[in-house]
Amino acid sequence: MSTLTPAEPRKPGLARSTPPTVPNTGSGRRGFGRSGRGKSRMDPTRNNTAAGIAAWLLALLFVAPVLWMILTSFHSETDAATNPPSIGAPLTLDAYAEFFGASSGVSPWPPLINSATASVLSTVLVLVLAIPAAYALSIRPIKKWTDVMFFFLSTKMLPIVAAVLPLFLFAKTIGGLDNIWFLVLMYTSMNLPIAVWMMRSFLAEVPVEMLEASQIDGAGLLLTLRAVVAPVAMPGIAATALICFIFSWNELLLARVLTGVMAGTAPVFLTGFVSSQGLFLAKVCAAAVVISLPVLFAGFAAQDKLVQGLSLGAVK
Repeated sequence: MSTLTPAEPRKPGLARSTPPTVPNTGSGRRGFGRSGRGKSRMDPTRNNTAAGIAAWLLALLFVAPVLWMILTSFHSETDAATNPPSIGAPLTLDAYAEFFGASSGVSPWPPLINSATASVLSTVLVLVLAIPAAYALSIRPIKKWTDVMFFFLSTKMLPIVAAVLPLFLFAKTIGGLDNIWFLVLMYTSMNLPIAVWMMRSFLAEVPVEMLEASQIDGAGLLLTLRAVVAPVAMPGIAATALICFIFSWNELLLARVLTGVMAGTAPVFLTGFVSSQGLFLAKVCAAAVVISLPVLFAGFAAQDKLVQGLSLGAVK
């Protein structure tokens, strides 16, 4: 078999035995570096800089209203109601004193305690019910499990306003109006579908080998959930618990309709500062800042678990 030479024409369909030789000229190398490698090295830095600037702008866009709310809470009612707003007005704690009942004598602690009770208890109940359900739908799949998941999701498609009147009549019939325990039940049913969806995606990442090893050791379902599944899925459990807690803490419509004096929550107490008579902007901002603190503290406390849980399964 003869070997092709540079002078011999290449036959169709026959691959080149050696790569083409690039002329070794200084100008060619400089041109290639500017158009090829130099550009590829510069583009990632420019893209990262643009992405960083865009991220900072978006962060400022979202944080600016919160900072304005905090600043307004330290102004007097007269300065807070000026148009345009008075940024350099004197700072005062009068709005916070009004929130804690300095002049009215109305304490915010019962509504805050009611919100904490309803949010914490409903979150615990949601986790107790959602983890076994997600275990059955992910690790131990059942027939037509996708239909079950879509049924759970369909319950979130119903507007809550459409269910207010039936829930009010049901609560009135069983004596659940102005009852914190009925509100706990409502928050549990409200957050359970989204918790099952989230926990199923988290539990699907648990290695099957660990479950098989626990079965070989003779562990039952409860022991497997407590000693094997829970430690591995702890970031997902923390993320689900925090989201359910936030949804329950911020819920207003059901609490406004189903509660009164005894079981009123913090968001309902906040709306009591909105009045058609007098100025209330600084008091509302102060109340919003105080009521937001428990959610912020919970988010910072579970920050690492929340990031791990929300990013679980994103990278294969």
